[in-house]
Amino acid sequence: MSSHGKKYRALKARIDTTSKYSISEAVDHVLACQRCKFVESVDAALVLGVDPRKADQNIRGSVVLPHGTGKTPRVLVFAKAEKQKEASEAGADYVGAEDLIEKIQGGWLDFDKVIATPDIMALVGRVAKILGPRGLMPNAKTGSVTFDVSQAVRDLKGGKVDFRVDKAGVLHSPIGRASFEKEKIEENFVSLVEALVRMKPASAKGTYIRSVTLSTTMGPGIKIDPAAVKTLGS
Repeated sequence: MSSHGKKYRALKARIDTTSKYSISEAVDHVLACQRCKFVESVDAALVLGVDPRKADQNIRGSVVLPHGTGKTPRVLVFAKAEKQKEASEAGADYVGAEDLIEKIQGGWLDFDKVIATPDIMALVGRVAKILGPRGLMPNAKTGSVTFDVSQAVRDLKGGKVDFRVDKAGVLHSPIGRASFEKEKIEENFVSLVEALVRMKPASAKGTYIRSVTLSTTMGPGIKIDPAAVKTLGS
């Protein structure tokens, strides 16, 4: 049975695992728990009171974090004619149609996000089995199937993140980097929670946000008091 290393255990020993902190306190602890030579991501994990098996409770969407994620994604856009020009001018890294489909079918996957115009989705369907399992398939719910490709590209380059609740009702999302100023991480986190609160299904009963945990890539989880986020977005 695998166990955490000495550095991880030492960091976790500094945290009161029985306590639930305010947002500000949690971010302080998270930033104090960096232990890698590389700059770690700061991530949020939220357990929601939803039943993902029900279509209206299968939470999926996106939010533009005010301070970005600390990483600029490589964006691919499937489009035709003028929309290709718009995408290129907005900063897309790769723009095309059949040519990109063929490259992907050949094993090329050097991109992080995919946008497509609605009129080309039938073509994109040829590589759905490749993109889908990797979370790269364009989807209207996250705004990645749109004719406004210029805005979609700018949003992704500016810090837009997609999120989706898993089968257990848990949602994971990056909210920045450990190199960010504390205030920027807090503001990104608040933006994420506000977006989730706005998406609360009318059919969801009981407590909507049941637990919240922040952590760095390799650090221990820090629990936030759900009451601290209860009024966000309301």
